[in-house]
Amino acid sequence: MRTILNALLPALLLAAPAASAEDEVVHWNRVATSEAAAAQTDPITESRVFAMLHVAMFDAVNAAEPKGTPPRASASAAAAAAAHDVLVQILPNLRAAFDRELDLSLRALPSGTATDDGVALGRAVARDVLAARKSDGADRKASSAAGTKAGAYRPTPPDLTPAFMVQWGDVKPFALRSPAQFRPGPPPAVDSELARRDVEVVRAVGAQEDSTRNDEQSEIARYWYENSTQGWNRIAREVAGARALDLHENARLFALVNMAMADGYIAVFDAKYHYNYWRPVTAIREGGKADWLSYLGTPPIPDYPSGHAVEGAAVATVLARFFGTDFVPFQMESGAPYLGISRRFWSLSEAARENGASRVLAGIHFPTAVEKGYALGESVGNWVFDHGLKPSPPVVVSAR
Repeated sequence: MRTILNALLPALLLAAPAASAEDEVVHWNRVATSEAAAAQTDPITESRVFAMLHVAMFDAVNAAEPKGTPPRASASAAAAAAAHDVLVQILPNLRAAFDRELDLSLRALPSGTATDDGVALGRAVARDVLAARKSDGADRKASSAAGTKAGAYRPTPPDLTPAFMVQWGDVKPFALRSPAQFRPGPPPAVDSELARRDVEVVRAVGAQEDSTRNDEQSEIARYWYENSTQGWNRIAREVAGARALDLHENARLFALVNMAMADGYIAVFDAKYHYNYWRPVTAIREGGKADWLSYLGTPPIPDYPSGHAVEGAAVATVLARFFGTDFVPFQMESGAPYLGISRRFWSLSEAARENGASRVLAGIHFPTAVEKGYALGESVGNWVFDHGLKPSPPVVVSAR
């Protein structure tokens, strides 16, 4: 079946509507996901940045051009100004670059009152969004002691980096009622048949050396090793661009996608540090394979559940709900650190499932962590789609 579908896919992709010129929502998404911006932060913090950015643009666009009423201002100018001011505040080291991007955005718009009012409106929205997230817990400091008992997380070889982003499970969500709203049940007991099976699967297929993994499985592991926040935003751009969405549609889509990723990370870090379950490399080494290493590097956070699986499932769910179908074929090349691998997908869920499975093939997650992560991500994605973008009070801009 996979071979038949792949053979049909090029024709299906050619049949998709031609993409139009990028609007300000997509433009500023590219700016925020650039290599320079990514170097200023980490994937977890990045999810919060992207959600704030896109919530601000969504609110700005809808404040400038409310549906069913005459436009108040240029929605494009409002989106650009809102994006600029959020990014400058959070990533001040790149202010000069963001200033240049705003200048380019505004030069492309007609000069006059509509553009000026749009800028003022966007800046007012940005202030509101930044103020709302100022005390959300992202800057809180926390630590987690290394475990000693079987099943307890401890830093992983070869670098033994201490546990990372321990506080993130307490960050205020964007749409969820609480970080623990969809917390899964506990991981399997280390002496259970399921846990032993998980260990054996990863030991065999996820090893750096002497693995049963085939060439395509190694490629899958590398393809999806990119940060979720980067990879899934590129997927969103790919599928949205093929459908020539307008500014309002893109504002809503990218806000939902990035809220789902932000809340997905908050939810999964709540579960990770609640259960504090060990990584495969620890279990395998302490089970007798003392020199075993995973195919790709293990992130310094507990195993259960898989954050990668959560993020992929959350975004795939949002995209499928937005487009009204899971059948959204696409082809895309991988990003850093393993550039240039091209893969095709028949549906959004196929991509999300492969994304989750890649963590087992990389040797860094147990299969159970992936399955529970996928279920958590679906729950987060559905909740964000249903509750994430509620009407906001009108933005009041002081008279010039």
